[in-house]
Amino acid sequence: MYMEYGFQNRLLRVNLTEGSTSVEAPGEAFYRKHIGGRALIAHYLYKELEPGLEALGPKNKLIFAGGVLTGTPLVGSGKNSVGAKSPLTGAYGDSEAGGFFGAELRRAGYDAIIIEGKSDHPVYISIVDDQVEIRDASHLWGQSTGFVQDAIRKEQSEPYMRVAQIGVAGENLVKFACITNDLKHFYGRSGMGAVMGSKMLRAIAVKGSRPPKIAKPEVLQELNKFMTQNWPTMAASLHENGTSATLLALNAAGGLPTRNFQEGHFEGAENIGAPQMNATILKSREGCFACPIRCKRVVEANGPVYVDPAYGGPEYETLAALGSNCGIDDLVRVAKGNEMCNSLGLDTISTGVAISFAMECYEKGYLSQEQAGCELKFGNAEAMLFLISQIANRQGLGQLLAEGTRAASQELGVKTHDLAMEVKGQELPMHEPRLKAALGVGYAVSPTGADHCHNIHDTIFAQPSSSLEAVRPLGVTGPLPADELSTDKARMLVAISTWRHFTNCTVTCYFVPWTPEQMQAIIQAVTGWNFSMLELMDVGKRAVTLPRLFNLREGLTGKDDYLKPRFFEPFKSGPLAGKALNREQFGATLQDYYGIMGWDDQGRPLSGTLKALGLEWVLKE
Repeated sequence: MYMEYGFQNRLLRVNLTEGSTSVEAPGEAFYRKHIGGRALIAHYLYKELEPGLEALGPKNKLIFAGGVLTGTPLVGSGKNSVGAKSPLTGAYGDSEAGGFFGAELRRAGYDAIIIEGKSDHPVYISIVDDQVEIRDASHLWGQSTGFVQDAIRKEQSEPYMRVAQIGVAGENLVKFACITNDLKHFYGRSGMGAVMGSKMLRAIAVKGSRPPKIAKPEVLQELNKFMTQNWPTMAASLHENGTSATLLALNAAGGLPTRNFQEGHFEGAENIGAPQMNATILKSREGCFACPIRCKRVVEANGPVYVDPAYGGPEYETLAALGSNCGIDDLVRVAKGNEMCNSLGLDTISTGVAISFAMECYEKGYLSQEQAGCELKFGNAEAMLFLISQIANRQGLGQLLAEGTRAASQELGVKTHDLAMEVKGQELPMHEPRLKAALGVGYAVSPTGADHCHNIHDTIFAQPSSSLEAVRPLGVTGPLPADELSTDKARMLVAISTWRHFTNCTVTCYFVPWTPEQMQAIIQAVTGWNFSMLELMDVGKRAVTLPRLFNLREGLTGKDDYLKPRFFEPFKSGPLAGKALNREQFGATLQDYYGIMGWDDQGRPLSGTLKALGLEWVLKE
């Protein structure tokens, strides 16, 4: 059943309705086409889900999948993906997380888990190599994520058992509930925690002892050595500041989301940036499996507001979502909001955008203080913390916001529709399209709704750099201005986003700058297989195309590839004052993207494109 190198060739199925488990072997031909991660998830979701099913119903399936490199000694190989039909968008959904859970799952002998059906009572899944059990979790239901992790590890007598779990928000089916592992790493996007909660599944606990075998371990060792010796500047910055360094850089550029994306420059940014965190509440730095950088923040505050270090610390996305985008410059309370989201199981991005949407509605008179339950003005940190609890517990205004920003705006009325910063129902990450123009097109076409992980970040490729040189084998020429929208920028977007989709199949960290040529050598060292660059890019294209096909089958069209009007309106102040996306250029670049991808002018993949990618079986369905 085992393949000799790289893959475990074991996929675990757990049927919660029947209380049964089984193992199957996908085989070499499957793995060569899909590698793992998003492509694997998209294949099974398209093949096995009925069109139109209820995302929170028992027929939806929740899939955790590593990649061929997950759990190997490669630097940056600690990530793992999870996918299902999203309750937030009604379309394809997935998310990814770092930490140790993904590596441990592969060490237990499984490349993926497919969770089917629904239990009639709270349960958790215990996996210790070949021993798989569905255990009662009634005593864990309603508890904090910290309590649950400690309880499971004590129950299993395994202090380092890796636990992926939902919180109270997932139990309450909040549409943007997340899944957390080790309390500090998060499958944040697409509402995967709500899907897990709908199955009455509180947690998955894993302990493994069989790491994947490496075909050429000495080659992998040399590649790791090369990376650690030739990556000092970026690595040092990531270790020192983590992603929090991004906040002040984007603020200086005029692209820091502020007050629900109304502005791009926040006057209180210095109070919530990396230097302030390092000087005040930073307690320690931690890392993921097989990574020496340790870019994760662990913070603690012991003043009037206590912040528990067990839940890590805020990343850039959280600092901006709960900070600048809500007009809040109180670092301790932003960190407290992060702790609350992590304890309750909420995606900090969607939570912050939902709250900033409500704040703008309140200030413009579309929400009363009675409806809000507090004085919901931008800058009110206590109101932000109050709403986090309300959302997770579906109380007061939180009952409405828990449905997502798009649904909330539909309930509050047409005047609020353009204030909801979402695409396909998923709230925007903390990256501003008026600074990064092609990123806006990437938001529009993303199958999960607005997403920054599989996207281009134009500013990186706006001037000569090692990052630009690294992607030249993908056909990227340049540099190109960050605010440019053109056919050349569409080509760059296709190349970069396709490659990022490929690395979501391996599933490797974006912060470790493995070049395409190095990745070819890495996969050969791990599997013993030879892959051409074309084959690698085709894996990425399948990871783009299968979710697109899933969405088309669910009734989405090219009309769902949109950005809200706000991004076509100029900033009124800040470094980018007067800057806006050009609607005509945006539409033309979107059409260029479709054409380069081999899709028609409505964004539907052409039959020739599907045949070239080995997806001709879709045409027969």
